[in-house]
Amino acid sequence: MQKLSDASLTGKRVLLRAGFDVPITDGTVSDASRIEAVVPTMRHILDAGAALIIMAHQGRPKGKADPAFSQKPLVPLLQTFLGVDVDFASSCIGEEAGKKSVALRPGQVLLLENLRFEPGEKANDPQFAKELASLADVYVNDAFPNCHRAHASMVGVPAILPAYMGLHLEQEVQHVGAVNNHPARPFALIISGAKMETKIPVIEHCLGAGDDVLLGGCIANTFIAARGFDVGESKYEEQYMEKAQEIMLESEKPELAMVHVPRDVVVASVPEEKAEKINLPVENIGGDMKIFDIGKVTIERYIEVIRKAKTIVWNGPLGLYEYNRFSHATKRIAEAVAECTKAGATTIVGGGDTIDFHTRYGYSMDAYTFVSMGGGAMLAMIAGTPLPGLVALSKNHG
Repeated sequence: MQKLSDASLTGKRVLLRAGFDVPITDGTVSDASRIEAVVPTMRHILDAGAALIIMAHQGRPKGKADPAFSQKPLVPLLQTFLGVDVDFASSCIGEEAGKKSVALRPGQVLLLENLRFEPGEKANDPQFAKELASLADVYVNDAFPNCHRAHASMVGVPAILPAYMGLHLEQEVQHVGAVNNHPARPFALIISGAKMETKIPVIEHCLGAGDDVLLGGCIANTFIAARGFDVGESKYEEQYMEKAQEIMLESEKPELAMVHVPRDVVVASVPEEKAEKINLPVENIGGDMKIFDIGKVTIERYIEVIRKAKTIVWNGPLGLYEYNRFSHATKRIAEAVAECTKAGATTIVGGGDTIDFHTRYGYSMDAYTFVSMGGGAMLAMIAGTPLPGLVALSKNHG
């Protein structure tokens, strides 16, 4: 893949695919981490004497315009980060976007409206890709969080324009990709979240490539249920219980990684800040109890594994971190992984909820070797799954 440092940008219009899917509350961005990650790329393009056209998506508007998912609230934030005025086009294609892109001069910036307002984006429609490509001379991909999607802005446009990796994408490929290239052992994967489907490939990969897999969240609930325990009214995926049983059976082989399932959990009947919570062994769950965090014994077991690890990949808070009452395990794990980083371990942390946890509770993301802006893309790369966005850049270079 061609690097941005190799590109001749002076006098060019550069179409940047950014990963700006950020939380917006009442018209204000509440976490700008993904925007900040792309600032060095944006500044590089402007400093090189080019005009910058930014395209990105926001949420899941299902192929039609929805003000709730507009990119417009990003304008003042981008102006602050870049120190220049940022113009806005109310559509990512069409007459307005075309006129404004042609009028751009070196050092000027144009932000396009949400790509997913157009059905052609997710459908990877060739005509839509052609219209996007017509806005610029050069394409730059700095949207690692979306590289696992074969969308028009990710794979269609780089098939038309000279294409380069953004600076943050280059770091993602270097750091996340290195996990597949003989990572220092022991290698521990801390994995949580709501859906087994997206996590199974990386868990199965780490069975052979790693040493320990530490489970949390709804994924852990599914494994607890698969072990035959009642999980009360907790969220879990019954359709994946058989797969969870297969994974646990495989992990008993001495040459494969050990899968760690919580032995105790924190339960309550409702997800509230003042909810009465109980820490109890998994065999005592029942009734209207809901699992909202892993328990004290499990936390200590997990920390013991983390302290021995030389490579740690962490994706997903361990509990319902949105409530401080159920954030204890995630805080303890964050502290343990940060300590390991200081001691010389390679630590890669990623996923939207994981980043949100750090922002919400003031935990520094500088405490790790690398913070990935991707969730699904990060896991797919670690699992060895080809990412369409990267394949498209490779084909362009070839």
